[in-house]
This record gives sequence, C-alpha cells and structure tokens, in this order.
Amino acid sequence: MRSYLSLIAAAGLTACLAGVGLVPTAAAAAPPVTLASCASATPAELADFFDNTVPAQLHEHNAPGAVVSVVDHNAQLFAKGYGLADTARGGAFDPDRSLVRIASISKLFTFTAVMQQVQAGRIDLNADVNTYLTSFKVPATYPQPVTVQDLLDHTAGFEDRVIGTGARSAADVPPLGQYLADNMPDRIRPPGEVYAYSNYGAALAGYIVSQVSGEPYDAYIQHHLLDPLRMANTTATEPVPAALAGDLAVSYNTDDTPPKAVPFEFDPSAPDGSISASATDMGHFMMANLNEGRYGDAAILSPATMALMHTRSFANDPRLGGHAHGFVEKTINGHRVLFHDGGWEAFESAMILLPGCDLGLFMSTNSTTGADSLISVLKDFFDRFAPTPATPDVLDGPLRASPLKPSVPAAGFYAPTRHSESTVEKILVLLGPARLTIGADGTVHFGNKEWREGADGRYTAADGSDHLLFLTGPDGQRYVGTDNTTYQLLGPASRLTVNLWILGFIAVVALSGLVVLITALIRRRSPSVWGAARLLGAGGAVVGLVFLVLLLAELLGDVSDFLYGAPARFSVLFVLPLLALALGAASLGATVVSWRLAGAGVLARTHQVVVLVGLVALSWFLWQWNLIGWRF
Repeated sequence: MRSYLSLIAAAGLTACLAGVGLVPTAAAAAPPVTLASCASATPAELADFFDNTVPAQLHEHNAPGAVVSVVDHNAQLFAKGYGLADTARGGAFDPDRSLVRIASISKLFTFTAVMQQVQAGRIDLNADVNTYLTSFKVPATYPQPVTVQDLLDHTAGFEDRVIGTGARSAADVPPLGQYLADNMPDRIRPPGEVYAYSNYGAALAGYIVSQVSGEPYDAYIQHHLLDPLRMANTTATEPVPAALAGDLAVSYNTDDTPPKAVPFEFDPSAPDGSISASATDMGHFMMANLNEGRYGDAAILSPATMALMHTRSFANDPRLGGHAHGFVEKTINGHRVLFHDGGWEAFESAMILLPGCDLGLFMSTNSTTGADSLISVLKDFFDRFAPTPATPDVLDGPLRASPLKPSVPAAGFYAPTRHSESTVEKILVLLGPARLTIGADGTVHFGNKEWREGADGRYTAADGSDHLLFLTGPDGQRYVGTDNTTYQLLGPASRLTVNLWILGFIAVVALSGLVVLITALIRRRSPSVWGAARLLGAGGAVVGLVFLVLLLAELLGDVSDFLYGAPARFSVLFVLPLLALALGAASLGATVVSWRLAGAGVLARTHQVVVLVGLVALSWFLWQWNLIGWRF
C-alpha cells in the first residue's frame, strides 16, 4: 500500500543519497583527475565488494533483486545481477539483458539531447522557452521569462503535481505537446531564483528538442543517443517494443505482504522518465560521460560541450551542492560527484559519476523497499573505493549566481520548494512539514538531525552526511538550502501548530453539533426557525468534520491510482465541503432572522455563535488548502 506521501517520495532518492551567454567554447575546464586519492577498483575487487554486500542487503530489505554495472572511461569493470527480475517466472537478473525502468535518470538523456542541439546551434540555453513553442506558451506570470537553462537547472519556478502524472495504457497517453499544454503547472516563483525539482520542466526540455529537430522524443533518443552508444537493450518508447518486452524486469511493492507486482506505468511526460535500460547499456552511457562524449568510435557530444554539461551551472549558494546542466553535483567523502537517481513503479535506481576517480556506477533494485538497500550499498561503495582524500575536492562557483543571500537561522516549519500551491495537493505541505528549532548553544535541529555551524558558515550534520545554509530571497522569503534540496519557511497561516489548533476547534464544534442533532432526533419535534438555524449549523459542522476525516484517510491510505488521475470516489468526496458551506450559510441566515425571537436561551445562543465561528474557521481552512472545488 502506498500513501500519498510515499507516492511523492517515489519521484526520487536525491534527498536520501546525501544528498551572460553559455557556449561550448566558453566551458570551464573539468576538475583534474585525482586517481591517487581513489582506491583501486579492479574487476576482482569490485566483485568481492558487491558479492559481499548486495545479497545481504536484498535479504535484509526483502528486495527480490538488483543489478549493478561499474565502468571507467574506457571499459566495463564489473556488471552483475543479483536475485530475481521476475519472481513468478524465476527469472534471474541479467546485467546484459534485463531492462529496468530508470525513471528520472532518463532526464540525463533528455538534457544530453538538449546539449546536442546547443552544440548544433538550434537551441540557446539563455533563450526564452517560448521561442521554441508554437502550439502553446508558458504564461508571463513574472517579468523574467523561463529559459532553457532554467529547465536544466530546475529553476523555472513551476509548482509540482502528482495526480494524473501517469497513465494505465498507451491509449491514455496524449501527444506530448498536448499533454504539456493541458497540464501546465502554475508558475509560483520567479525563474532562476531557487532550486525546485520539476518533472514538467524536464518534459518541456525534451519537447523543445523534438520541436527543433523534427523528431518525436523517443525516436530522437534512439537515433542520436542509444544507437551511437550501442545501447541495444534500452528504449525510450512506451510500451517497451516487443523485441525487448520479454526482458523487462518486474517491480514489486514489498511494503505489502505478500509483495505485489506493480503493473507497467506509462509516463505521459516521457522525457522526464520513460527510459527502460539494461545495466550494461547504462555503462556505455557512463563511459561516454567519462570519455569526453565518446564511446568507441562514436561521439554524442564534443569534448567542449561535454565539459560544459559537466560544469556547475546553478547552486542556491556556492558553498552547497548544486546542478551541472541536469546532473546533481555535490561532494561525497570529499570527492566531486555527478549523479541522478530515479524511482518509478517500484524500481529505485541511481547513476553516479566520480570523474576524479574515473569511475561510473549504476545500480537498480526492483522493489519499494529496495531504496534502503541501494542507499546502504552506495555508502559502503564510496567508503571502499572513494575514501576521503587528504585534500578534498572544492566545487567551483556556479555559472549562474542565485539571488538568494546568506541569512541567520529562523525557527519554524519548512516545506520543500517542490510542492503545489494551486491544487488540492497543497494540503501535503501541511501533512509533511519539517520543523526547525534552535538550541541555546546555537545548535540547529532540523529534519531529525542535529546541525552545527562551521568556519565557512555552513551548518554540518552531526554524522557529516550533509550541509545546510540559511538563505533569504529578494522578496524576503526565508529558505533552508541543503546539498540536495531546498525548503521554504511557512508563513503563520501554513504552520502546522496553527492549523492543528484550528482543526481541534472545528472538531470540538462538530462534536457538540452532533449532540444537537442527536437530541433533535430523539425529541422528534418540528423545529422553529431558531431550531432550524441550530440544526443547519450543527449539520454543516458535522459534514465538514466528516470530510476532513475522510480526506485524511484517503491521503494516508493506498493512493496508487491517484497517479492516473483523481479517482471517482475522491471527486465525489469534494461535494461535502460545498454542502458544509451551504448549510453554514443557511444557518447564518436563519440565525439572523430568528435571533430576537422568543425561545432562545443564553446557552443556546452562545453555542450557536460558537458553531458559526467554527464554520468560519472551517471555511478558512478549506480556502487556505484549496479544498473548495475540484482542481486536481
């Protein structure tokens, strides 16, 4: 069973893995290779490591299987499958043949395609994306346009959505341009200001490639990336072509007992996550990245353009990890790494490049609990093959400066910048905020970790796994920036404590209203206007409470089908807020008319006022969290 919060988490592992023209000829040089600071990674040593870590982790986390490949710039060093790719058929994982859904790692192929078109002169990274769009346009919500570079750096300022981002069948997938036009998320902040991961932005980048090249996205990826890299067991097409379909691994929801196979999920915004690939094929892609764009006698990018792609392009602050034209960039064990992860269906995958060690690692598991085993193996991999060097790597400043400025810690509740503000999904901000407190000694407590300030102004987690900084935007918005993501301070109306007090008050009012309704039912008297006013108010409060309870049950229950759109039961549920508000309005009118009539005691009058105040509180809560109406 997947709750709404777990469905969002399936979009990636980035938080857990911790973590002015642009032209190819102006690219900054890549950091020098520092192999002396890296441990030996021979085929035998890699086999010893993975054979002694992966099976144990799969068993501990009840994951059916995993597949691994490790390369340097010139050769495959290790590739192996562990466990089962299909438990029903007993099919073992094969690194050469078994295909896994690599999900958001597909974005690296999409962004490489963008860089190919930059190299060809058809795309300008600094151009307004509307330059390349004909059938629809990104609205001018802010004076600054969204640029292609913003799409690669996840700084376009789009809100995030989950409902309706998947499809059950090919027939349910509209043409990419139509889907993007019909499902454009709102722009909720100026572009180029702060990092907020965006699947929509990546899909838009892929669509622009299709527009300027004249080729459909999957065909472009096949012709210009997969074929040159000899990735014969990889495809961007959905469903997987018949010739490869028999080798597609099955993923499993291992949070259920017994584990359940997850059906193939179509991605309507294909450039953000549609690729299915074998581990060996992913090795070819990693080799090209480690070898200045070349694999064998083929080149997917020139050395200068590949260097540009690997150059840090944006960070919330130069002292934090950031992005390099689509790659996530940070230091792990003192080594600069470029990586991306992905979660789709129940596959969890990661692709990591260590340029300074001339190593590339791809690993994927086929279960919902596989993320834990993946993270554990990756940590041990770094400790063994990329231990902390005597002189750690220092990240260069980004090509684009963020307008965020250093600030001081601010206590309160924070939400990820990746969230929705215009749909019912805004309620997730309330369900999962992170609280930040500051101790008397200046120690910061945030995200279940303790952070202490260092000499460079960064706060470091007690376990040394991550860093954070306190930042302020041009509009005064306060942020917490980490090596992996960004959080924004919530205002008073969005704070969990405030809303819990309001919900508690609504609940008390509704329960007292329930007593009024039960009493009236027992007495079976025909109500006066005053009596009707009380019954209408009590009914509105009770209906409102019932809605909130049912909504919470929906969000914390199995929401797997929300990926395909709001289910009918969820849509019907939103009739209740309208009914509650209608009853409340009628109660207010009847109360005004009958207030001076005889028969209403002080206690009854007081209770009615409290009920009406409770209905006002309910109305505010429903408005605050976009729970009035059906915008999903």
